[in-house]
Amino acid sequence: MSSQRVSGRANPISFLEVSETEAGQHVQEIRNQTSVSDFLLLGFSAHPEQQPLLFGLFLGMYLVSVLGNLLIIMAIGSDQHLHTPMYFFLANLSFVETCFTCTIVPKVLANILTQRHAISHTGCLVQMYFFMALTLLDDFLLAVMAYDRYVAICLPLHYTTIMCPQRCLLLVAASWLCSHLLASSLTLLMSQFSFCASHAIPHFFCDLLPLLKLACSDTQIFQVMMFAEAALSGVVPLTCVLLSYAHIIHTILRVPSAGGKHKVFSTCGSHLSVVTLFYGTLFLVYFQPSSTYSAEIGMVASVVYTMVIPLLNPFIYSLRNRDMKGALLGLFDSERCSTQ
Repeated sequence: MSSQRVSGRANPISFLEVSETEAGQHVQEIRNQTSVSDFLLLGFSAHPEQQPLLFGLFLGMYLVSVLGNLLIIMAIGSDQHLHTPMYFFLANLSFVETCFTCTIVPKVLANILTQRHAISHTGCLVQMYFFMALTLLDDFLLAVMAYDRYVAICLPLHYTTIMCPQRCLLLVAASWLCSHLLASSLTLLMSQFSFCASHAIPHFFCDLLPLLKLACSDTQIFQVMMFAEAALSGVVPLTCVLLSYAHIIHTILRVPSAGGKHKVFSTCGSHLSVVTLFYGTLFLVYFQPSSTYSAEIGMVASVVYTMVIPLLNPFIYSLRNRDMKGALLGLFDSERCSTQ
């Protein structure tokens, strides 16, 4: 009788040991699939039983994100009333979010579907380059949009002069140029590194810090440069955002009517929501030394800014904006009329 109780109590432990053994064998099988020059993206491979659920979840988020951002671009392009600086920047942001999602998620879905988690050295560097460039571009565009709202609310009489079409194009072009220059400098440095025997990256894409932990070369110069670029491309735009909204809030508090305050807050609230999510996750992951980097925290935060934020952007910017809702309804009405 007592032996039966002991065996009955041992069953959960033995089941856990079997599960861990199967997960370890699954990861080892993935390691055996790769060549010496390849990297392994082991992000979700330790839990094979969860992968069908993750595949469905990520595929749904990817499709909704791409469709939503493309709809915003089409709505802004088709409505003459939205051909203003604010919506010009929003269309650029939606385009960047679409490219950003397409840089990461298709490879994640392919890895889960085929169970082949290998990525070539060149492919890994290319993915890292576009990830960094588009993240930096997102960062700069959010700062430009905050500046645009500052001029519109605090300097309304000078808005058309300051935010003229030429200046808007210049701001967007400068954002594209700076983001690609900063990303290319770090990618070129990373391409010179030699990597240790283990090429397994505990992440679902080629992110900067997980790759840095695998490098056998001296990374001190790279880390100094990385933190310098983080200060330039993170702290400076964030300071611009904070100063812009400090002036905006000060101006709003001087508005006498409650209706006027509500209108201004509703205009800026959507942008502030995106800024908080974006900077919160980035600072959580990247403003720390590579020695203290946590793969688990990095993966969770990465899911937020690679999948969740691009998914939420179309809803945040359209559901709280009467002009965008009108443009989207007009787009659907024109499509319906063309099909009849």
